[in-house]
Amino acid sequence: MDVLNDLLAGFANALLLRNLLLALAGVTIGTLVGVLPGLGPATTVALLLPLTFVFDPIGALVLFAGIYYGGMYGGSTTAILLNVPGESASVPTTLDGHPMAKKGRGGAALATAAIGSFVAGTISTVAITFLGPAMAEVGKAIQPAEYFAIMVLAFVTVTSLVGSSVLRGLASLFLGLAVGLVGIDALTGQPRYTFATPQLYEGIDLVLLAVGLFAIGEALYTSGRLRSGAEEVVPVRGRVWMDRSEWKRSWKPWLRGTAIGLPIGSLPAGGAEIPTFLSYALERRLSRHKDEFGKGAIEGVAGPEAANNAAFSGVLVPLLTLGIPTSATAAVLLMAFQVYNVQPGPTLFEEQSALVWTLIASLYIGNVMLLVLNLPMVKLWVKLLSIPREILAPAILIVAVLGMYAAVQSVFGVVLGFAFGALGFLMRRTGYPLGPMVLGAILGPLLESQFRLAMAFSEGDPSIFVTRPVSAAILAVALVMLVLPTLVRRRAKGEARARHTVGD
Repeated sequence: MDVLNDLLAGFANALLLRNLLLALAGVTIGTLVGVLPGLGPATTVALLLPLTFVFDPIGALVLFAGIYYGGMYGGSTTAILLNVPGESASVPTTLDGHPMAKKGRGGAALATAAIGSFVAGTISTVAITFLGPAMAEVGKAIQPAEYFAIMVLAFVTVTSLVGSSVLRGLASLFLGLAVGLVGIDALTGQPRYTFATPQLYEGIDLVLLAVGLFAIGEALYTSGRLRSGAEEVVPVRGRVWMDRSEWKRSWKPWLRGTAIGLPIGSLPAGGAEIPTFLSYALERRLSRHKDEFGKGAIEGVAGPEAANNAAFSGVLVPLLTLGIPTSATAAVLLMAFQVYNVQPGPTLFEEQSALVWTLIASLYIGNVMLLVLNLPMVKLWVKLLSIPREILAPAILIVAVLGMYAAVQSVFGVVLGFAFGALGFLMRRTGYPLGPMVLGAILGPLLESQFRLAMAFSEGDPSIFVTRPVSAAILAVALVMLVLPTLVRRRAKGEARARHTVGD
């Protein structure tokens, strides 16, 4: 009953006109940028973060939650109509969504993606409502050694599953850890990595890092592709809805995708890539229309989209209860919490009860808003795909500069943001993922403090991390997660070479 009472109190706050308008603005902006190729919720939250300082923490986080959900909805539009996945988790949607659009069934593909996302988002939010407080209670019992191990597992999972190279992921992670160490050491009072620059003594502002890597980096990357030509947009023909047979083929994949995505996304080392690919593989195996997969099977859109949304929603569980983000977007959301001096973790539900329950209530409201907003306005969103990139890139840069200066009120800070933007551009061009770097910069200081606490408790004995059963088990899983993707990729390459040799 306490959970229901808290949720009702959250709805009382979320239904205030100001918060309703912020939720509506968030889902609208999120859908808009989710539709635009290259932009996503992480970039948008990073871009708007400095511009929301006029709001109180509740209002700002309601806005960001709307952007987060809206970006997930909008991403399916580019995947289906442009064959351009906004994130790696959207790749399975392109496999059958784009062929459906080319056959004139783009409206049905967009409808099953939107409704599947609504079903998964609603079920996932219900799970967050009841699972969040329980996870927070468990989090209170976690000791520094276990907390350190969980963060190592989160680092390893995000690093090994993002991109095609574990080494590149690790390089990005360690670069982020180095950024997180800049400033005055809290224990010794000595400056680290400051290069005798007073502006760096307080560390690198996370707003500059986020806006630079995502927004400025994206603008530079977009500018670098101006001569490559625009992608072909498949028009939406007919009405955006499904017939009876498509409904019949979609509802079970929605539920199965939710059942796969939610538990994996809720793990401290979850994410959305694994459940979406698992959902696609499962639907292909269970379908009675196996010959349609890869050519326009609606199950190939319904299942992965539900799994994607459920996993993204599930990511909020470790973020809110343990303070551990497991994706780039969740990492930027953590930045938003920290900017407002709110630290997600086991005590969040007690210390910031009004904020967290208003946020959860706004997820329910935003999910309904998105369904009402997306289906009738799909053709309007599609028109945004025709915005010239030579207009989009400068607009992003202008907003980014204004936002950075508003955040730090320093020319040095703006220059530093552009340096991160150049770094983000180079990382994108060379295939280095941004997610591990952001995760390392945010969680690096927390990882260090938990390591020091664990070493203090053990009187300097590092074996505490392997002698405590839970910590040892988590680190063992992290080792497997680090090695397994490499072995799988090598085996796949070996099989491909073998097939090529046989073919010759």
